[in-house]
Amino acid sequence: MTDIDAATRTELEAAAFRRLAEHLRTRTDVQNIDLMNLAGFCRNCLSNWLKEAADARGVALSKEESRSHVYGMPYEEWRARHQVEARPDQLAAFDKSGPSH
Repeated sequence: MTDIDAATRTELEAAAFRRLAEHLRTRTDVQNIDLMNLAGFCRNCLSNWLKEAADARGVALSKEESRSHVYGMPYEEWRARHQVEARPDQLAAFDKSGPSH
């Protein structure tokens, strides 16, 4: 992407972020612990990175707002609708690998 100007690169990256967030919203069967165990990040990480980027630019964005943006609804609502109790094997895998960021 070295031949692409900075503005276009930013637009492409933003489009990829939006598509990732939308994909994660539709894949409610994939739990955050699964994402952490396989990829080293989850929806919460993504929302934290969004908030950190906003903070770095001086843009007011609360933790709740960033989570709602990534989840497509308030975080507590998503948890009530879609989050299930982590299985022992998932917890063991998480303890073994831990977050990679």
